[in-house]
Amino acid sequence: MKSKSIFLSSNIVLILFSTFFSVNTLLANVPGRQFYQLIIYHIENKLQEQRVDKYLSEAYLPAVHRMGIKGVGIFKTYHIDTAAEKRIYVLLAFNSLKELNEAGTKLNTDKQLLASGADYIDAAYDNAPYTRKEAVIMYAFAGMPGLKQPVFDSPKEERVYELRSYESATEKLYLNKVSMFNKEEIEIFDRIGSQPVFYGEVIAGSRMPNLMYLTTYSNMKSRDEHWKTFGSDPKWKRISALPEYQHNMKTADIKFLTPASYSDF
Repeated sequence: MKSKSIFLSSNIVLILFSTFFSVNTLLANVPGRQFYQLIIYHIENKLQEQRVDKYLSEAYLPAVHRMGIKGVGIFKTYHIDTAAEKRIYVLLAFNSLKELNEAGTKLNTDKQLLASGADYIDAAYDNAPYTRKEAVIMYAFAGMPGLKQPVFDSPKEERVYELRSYESATEKLYLNKVSMFNKEEIEIFDRIGSQPVFYGEVIAGSRMPNLMYLTTYSNMKSRDEHWKTFGSDPKWKRISALPEYQHNMKTADIKFLTPASYSDF
């Protein structure tokens, strides 16, 4: 076999998703709410970075574009050359789990992809282009049902994308945190200009129950200024002290990223 599917079966995702929601809710035609897939490559050196870059830019991204998916975000660990953890992230959006599942089949049979990505696809077991690969499947927040393209005047290489993952102790507390975002926090991020790309309820991943979201800034200085504004915002101070929102998040994992030169975002 030349390749293996990089997408979870929609049936598997249905089972995982039902942990929090009924299947009827999942299958309902909710206008605009997308499903996100975040693919994460763990790499250890410059050579692996270059091989994954070559595959994504010359084979994978053109293939995804041929399928009609235009807004694909590809990001790297901030200052990846000196970072202890080196990762490359690929973000895609789909209108349904059926569309997500079908995309995997199309990619695995795309002749141009197989030819252009041969170095990556046919890599030997002892010369792999990455050390580990994982995928996270998310359901867009009701408060922001689809991806948003950030708008910047700054050079691409200076931009900072902040990926946050918030884990909760229980499913009930997790849903409470999601509700807090939908009712309160999204409005604050929008108002202060943090330019969110997505907010997602994780329905399949290695860390659950949790949510993930991505905000963007022209540079690190702008990022720090925006978070200072968020922390001092009167609305945030009020809602963060409300009894109904206490202890709804136990762990925050924060990753700083920069867009790849060939990323759509």
